[in-house]
Amino acid sequence: MSRISDSYLATKVTTAEAAAEHISPGDSVGISGFTGAGYPKAVPTALARRIEAAHARGEEFTIGLWTGASTAPEVDGVLAEAHGLHMRVPYNSDPTLRGLINSGEVDYVDSHLSHSAQHMWFGFYGNLDVAVVEVAAILPNGLLIPGSSVGNNKTWLDQADKVILEVNHWHPREYEGFHDIYYGTALPPNRFPLQMTHSFQRIGDPYLRVDPAKVVAIVETDAPDRNTPFKSPDADSRAMAELLVDFLRHEVAHGRMPKDLLPLQSGVGNVANAVLEGLVDSEFENLTSFTEVIQDGMLDLLDCGKLRSVSATSFGLSPTGQQRFLDNMGAYKGRVLLRSEEISNHPELVRRLGVVAINGMIEADIYGNVNSTHLMGSGIMNGIGGSGDFARNAFLNFFVSPSTAKNGAISAIVPMASHVDHTEHDVHVLVTEQGLADLRGLSPSARADRVIANCAHPNYRDALTDYVERARAARPTAQHTPHLLDEALSWHSRYLETGKM
Repeated sequence: MSRISDSYLATKVTTAEAAAEHISPGDSVGISGFTGAGYPKAVPTALARRIEAAHARGEEFTIGLWTGASTAPEVDGVLAEAHGLHMRVPYNSDPTLRGLINSGEVDYVDSHLSHSAQHMWFGFYGNLDVAVVEVAAILPNGLLIPGSSVGNNKTWLDQADKVILEVNHWHPREYEGFHDIYYGTALPPNRFPLQMTHSFQRIGDPYLRVDPAKVVAIVETDAPDRNTPFKSPDADSRAMAELLVDFLRHEVAHGRMPKDLLPLQSGVGNVANAVLEGLVDSEFENLTSFTEVIQDGMLDLLDCGKLRSVSATSFGLSPTGQQRFLDNMGAYKGRVLLRSEEISNHPELVRRLGVVAINGMIEADIYGNVNSTHLMGSGIMNGIGGSGDFARNAFLNFFVSPSTAKNGAISAIVPMASHVDHTEHDVHVLVTEQGLADLRGLSPSARADRVIANCAHPNYRDALTDYVERARAARPTAQHTPHLLDEALSWHSRYLETGKM
């Protein structure tokens, strides 16, 4: 059965190579994709080969690449290897591209995900020349059935001068009805409140829309998303999960949230996924989720009946999790909803719904400032993603990390964070395998004592305590947030000797 039921758009079907010819040097290209789901499978590779051929002839050819979040090797990877990018926004996790960003070859705009569409509307990124968006099917009159992610697709389709669609037959036609695309967004002063009062409420349409006159090419593919397996939870991950779940019990017991909790958000990664697995064996029932990405742990909670519904913008499943979802789509329909990231990450909704946010970190300092993005203050790792959207507006937020990295050579608890993404004013609870530090209601100096005692690894606890005591002694009139600035910065220098980021 054809996936393209619009007779006019059916005439636009062509090859990936022909479609890539519609992208010119210097163009800004908005591509679908979010955490390895729903990215175009063919056109980026064809474009990378075209760029390589141009470079071989001595011609310059780079593009600016805009996405929903991270993609996969078939997008970021191939374009980075072809040295085909001069700009990237708003999030990236590809190691080759990371190297080009840190070397200065590619400008990287590491944006809050809730800001990326709005910043595009304001023109901060320039004009969007071409959108390349993967869908599950094309219906008449420019209606599109989305696939495994939504991200910024609505904005790219609306704002781009030209549109290339990839219709991926790997996505089941049964995706129809899994999406809620809100088209009521406006810029100030014409905004209205978002009419959502519970996490699974529909406020939009099941379909994306595109002006058929803008569609210059359609490419049919049949290829799976490229998501990576999750590691089995190790002892540290299980310890953090147990601490976090026990703290939620504490909050319920003290009347700060209901016994079925508040909507859960979980960042991407093995630790966050382990926390979700920890909830499977807990006593909590009738849970909901308002998040960005649906990971394997969310499927576990859905399958065991603990999770009633999950609202997100994308899947972020392992290959096993992907197959599990595809084999049981009927059981998930009506319990899973995918939205645009301007809604899934919207600060107004996060605050109104009272979301409980769980996100990873690279390091935290003793006063509660969190670094989610940079190594040694200068080299980007991945990006802030949606962690800021949720942490700043959450009813309760957690930042989780093992207490050390590099086999114990680096402490994740430091005197002063080498880069700050989440200030001490926004951070509620820090969790490592060593323990949990509830920072709410504490002054910075009191926070330092609690973070060191509860979260630092024993190998670094004495050095951190010594630092604080000497900082207090050296700054008798500056006890609020005492620092030894030269020494705080030199704490990181021992790790720079290897020359590696």
